[in-house]
Amino acid sequence: MIDFLTHNMAPLMFAGLILFMLYGYPAAFSLAAVGLLFGFVSIQLGLIAPDFLGNLTFQLHGVLTNDLLLAIPFFTLMGAILERCGLAEDLLEGFGQLFGGVRGGLSYAVILVGAVLGAITGTVAASVIAMGLISLPIMMKYGYSVRHATGVIAASGTITQLIPPSLVLVVLADQMGVDVGEMYKGAVGASVVQVLLFMGWVLLLSFIRPQDVPALPPEARVLKGWPLLWRCVRGMVPSLALIFIVLGTLFMGLATATEAGAMGVVGAFVLAWINGTLTWPLVYQGMQTTMRITAMVVFILLGSRVFSLVFQGVGGKVWIESFLVNLPYGEVGFLIFVNAFVFVIAFFLDFFEIAFIIVPLLVPAAHTLGIDLIWLGVLLGANMQTSFMHPPFGFALFYLRGIAPPTVKTSDIYWGAIPWVILQLIMVGLLIMFPQMVTAFLDAPIKVDPNIQITVPDTGEGGDLTGPPPIDLNSPPSINQ
Repeated sequence: MIDFLTHNMAPLMFAGLILFMLYGYPAAFSLAAVGLLFGFVSIQLGLIAPDFLGNLTFQLHGVLTNDLLLAIPFFTLMGAILERCGLAEDLLEGFGQLFGGVRGGLSYAVILVGAVLGAITGTVAASVIAMGLISLPIMMKYGYSVRHATGVIAASGTITQLIPPSLVLVVLADQMGVDVGEMYKGAVGASVVQVLLFMGWVLLLSFIRPQDVPALPPEARVLKGWPLLWRCVRGMVPSLALIFIVLGTLFMGLATATEAGAMGVVGAFVLAWINGTLTWPLVYQGMQTTMRITAMVVFILLGSRVFSLVFQGVGGKVWIESFLVNLPYGEVGFLIFVNAFVFVIAFFLDFFEIAFIIVPLLVPAAHTLGIDLIWLGVLLGANMQTSFMHPPFGFALFYLRGIAPPTVKTSDIYWGAIPWVILQLIMVGLLIMFPQMVTAFLDAPIKVDPNIQITVPDTGEGGDLTGPPPIDLNSPPSINQ
């Protein structure tokens, strides 16, 4: 028994974590408890030295002094303020009137506004709640299928995960050890394709099931001409300005992710003040939401550091890497297994838990297989969209259930999400087949040839060196590259 434990401590530790998580115990405490338990057992078995756990102080200090993680409360507060400042109403009303004359017009409006809100909030909850409160009653009023309406609202909110300045991309960049600005650049093409894919499904639905996505009746399209144009401009110009403040400065190298998030918070307060909604209750609710999400993230990250330290101490890193590298079909097998595993485990874990627990275990194998980590990060971000969407634990569905009227059945919300989950999986497949959707937006690495050829002058007759070359103290030696 002792011999079995000694040689299988890493897989047993991983299985123990899965059992704790399936039991439903909070992730942060499950991670720390499993890490400490197996750490003490490993000390007794002689697998790790007693002073090995002293490294925990450095690990936890590294979390609390990580400047990149400051971007999380900034982007969360920005999203919480914008969720309640009235910007979403202007955008949805303007785009709803603009596309209202075509079948599925309200769905197109929801998708486009979801993309815009994603680019200025970075949080799924803000997008889903704002659009659900505003657009769901209107879509139901004008005869849209309940399943389609709830599905498109939830899916459009989860686009936020892939569109910069997504919190998911910030966390993935931190866990994979890559630059968050490069991760944002790589996600631009993928997020555009995701939006087009969603709109393509609405277009197809307008032909095969037109009764599910009717056009607005003429009497509902009250805005025309310049009033309609003004309503669209009034919603878009502040949004574009805020997008430039956050992403423009980041992409141009004028600000870090944390600094861009801080400027985004200032911009959100200014927009709320312009719209006349900047009140103390609004600020208090935003700060409360930010405190709750930030505390959750930090505690999960602290617990994951405890787990990962002990896991690596008992050989877990080598075990995981050897397993992933030796999968059949090499890189293709790795990508298929990882994406299938992340999709399945997302039924039980949210994206923070996946990013802190699973992703760090994948990085060494990806390095060994020569996989671009930016591309892999965007790919995992696209996959983890499904963690918000698929039943029974999709948080986007929970948010929607919380604000939907009682007439909307929970079963309709679940069934309505399935086509959009399939579209998200199609997006994952497209990213695997066409990695240029990510890599084309990245800065080309500077290639330096390390080989230097030094030519020694021939000072002898017949090409033979008869002695050392004369030394000229007034000029340097000749070095030709």
